[in-house]
Amino acid sequence: MRIVHLGLGAFHRAHQAWYTESCTDGEDWGIAAFTGRSATAALELQAQAGVYTVLERGPVDRLHLVGRISRALDGARVGELATCIAAPDTSLVTLTVTEAGYRLTPEGMPDRDDEAMAHDITWLQSNLAASRMEFEPGPRTPLARLLAGLESRRRIGADPIAIVPCDNMPENARLIRTGVRALAEYGSPDLADYLASRVTFVSTSVDRITPGVSADDIAEVEHLAGYRDGSPVVTEPFHDWVLEGEFPAGRPHWESAGARFVSDIEPFERRKLWLLNGAHTLLAYAGTARGHTTVAEAIADQDLRGWIEDFWDEAAAHLDGEGLELDDYRAALLERFANPKIRHQLDQIGVDGVTKLRVRIVPIVRAERRRGRAGEGAARVLAAWSAAARDRRLPADRYSADVEGASARSGVGALLRVLDPQLADDAQLVRLVEGLARGLEVSSAAR
Repeated sequence: MRIVHLGLGAFHRAHQAWYTESCTDGEDWGIAAFTGRSATAALELQAQAGVYTVLERGPVDRLHLVGRISRALDGARVGELATCIAAPDTSLVTLTVTEAGYRLTPEGMPDRDDEAMAHDITWLQSNLAASRMEFEPGPRTPLARLLAGLESRRRIGADPIAIVPCDNMPENARLIRTGVRALAEYGSPDLADYLASRVTFVSTSVDRITPGVSADDIAEVEHLAGYRDGSPVVTEPFHDWVLEGEFPAGRPHWESAGARFVSDIEPFERRKLWLLNGAHTLLAYAGTARGHTTVAEAIADQDLRGWIEDFWDEAAAHLDGEGLELDDYRAALLERFANPKIRHQLDQIGVDGVTKLRVRIVPIVRAERRRGRAGEGAARVLAAWSAAARDRRLPADRYSADVEGASARSGVGALLRVLDPQLADDAQLVRLVEGLARGLEVSSAAR
């Protein structure tokens, strides 16, 4: 075991674990993977000795057997997580937590209003400076759990280590570094110094659509492989991984499996967040308003496809960088979205909309407005979300109380203020979003 992972789920198994299995030195890199909210994924993999099947669904379905997860464990076992991170052979920690799962403010600071984060700050204050950390009960949030492991590593004087967040957030390494260092200050100046001198944070852009697994998918694996896998992963043939940063204790040769290491990741982050994830967000809210349930259904709707193209035109005007190949990327996205074998549920994409809109849509709207343009393509995404909020069609969101309170007031200005006060103060934009939203609201009778 040389890699520790936080957030054992389908995406990790279809992406980072798959890359590690597929690279030329993968056999040298075992993964100890810890779950987030539930132990279910760990229990399922334990029953299969950590081995599982990746089903790539495309014109021709393909199977890949992945055995890089040497240990699959419940994330609540923080003592064991700390031991794994502190192990001298551990070289890096990867994370797939989701944007909202980190429980940070947009500036990367710990959200003290979050109940779990408040609990963990108290735990850190009591334990980081103690001679012995108590893990029953232990911290609940991923960054506090990570800190427990890094403190254990500091105490034994282990080698430097790299932290590799793999979630869809701009400047994800900077955000996580800021949050981790702020948390360390609550309980241990020594740990804060250790983070600054012995821990690196690697920025990443990750891309591989990985929907939930259906009974049909499990049956397809059994049909193609001749065995029954109780915990397969379904994904698309496309995969992309771009990284920027240092690995002081080494890393797998991921580039042999297609990963790219660059000196400036920001253009690639924006391309993926704005074009893929931004389009997904538009489809999630506008698509459900038009009666669709999956991405493939929604992109076949010619009106929605036209709205996507309009949105992409605006986003592309603010993307610049070598190697982006925007026309090819857009064409590939349309093909990927239309893949009928990837049943990517719109209601799944729509979860935690406030966090996603802030990083996927708001920057484009603001950039368009700075250039004196209406920004109608991006504004339509805000309108679709606003209409869903007023119709009470939104999936779960950590900001649900704020959204519901804003929905109870007239107009979309209050809703936009939840996302970004600057947008709410733009009267012309508010009128535009209000007008677009009227065409996307679903009447009670229609529902």
